[in-house]
Amino acid sequence: MDVSNVEPTRRALHAVAELVLAGPQYRTSGTIRLRIRPGGFETRAEPRLRVDGAELVFGAQRVPLVGTTCEALGRSAGVDAGAPAGLYQDGSGAGPGEFVDADPEAARWIAGCFEAGDAAMRRFAPDQEPVLWPEHFDVGIAVDGVNYGVAPGDAFCPEPYAYIGPTEPRQGEFWNAPFGAARPMRNLAGAEGVLAFFKEGRRRAARRDP
Repeated sequence: MDVSNVEPTRRALHAVAELVLAGPQYRTSGTIRLRIRPGGFETRAEPRLRVDGAELVFGAQRVPLVGTTCEALGRSAGVDAGAPAGLYQDGSGAGPGEFVDADPEAARWIAGCFEAGDAAMRRFAPDQEPVLWPEHFDVGIAVDGVNYGVAPGDAFCPEPYAYIGPTEPRQGEFWNAPFGAARPMRNLAGAEGVLAFFKEGRRRAARRDP
């Protein structure tokens, strides 16, 4: 995977998740929570929209996320594109009129990383429902005061990574990130590797091991 294609694709997918899926869902159904699905992600309530690879899907129609804007995508899907208002300060930073370009290969890789993380979280904490949050565009859960999840990349790491974030700081070699611990997804063996990472983090967080 060419990592240089990941960042613009991640930014495009984040913008679509926030402005085309989460914003309209919040204004219609009162929730910003999205969920992972095979090949991408989708809304949990009305309007029913999903992203499959590098395409927006609604009903039987598919619109490529290439050389377009969230505003145009929203018009195609019959929704008003825009972020959820008044809920958080960060987000994608994209406006409805900004162009988005998603590379299909990079989009599939990001989707695969999200799927592996979602599967690992469901095995790690079966009573938890992983949520794809539109603010930071990461899928995660919280267990006993510790956040577990997968992010598609950000200012900390330019590529998808799994993370563990205790609410109280930890010290030691395992805790290699400002927020706790992180491992690039390419270094983990899919869902099994992510699950092993989460289990090790839970053990160390509980015992405050280095």
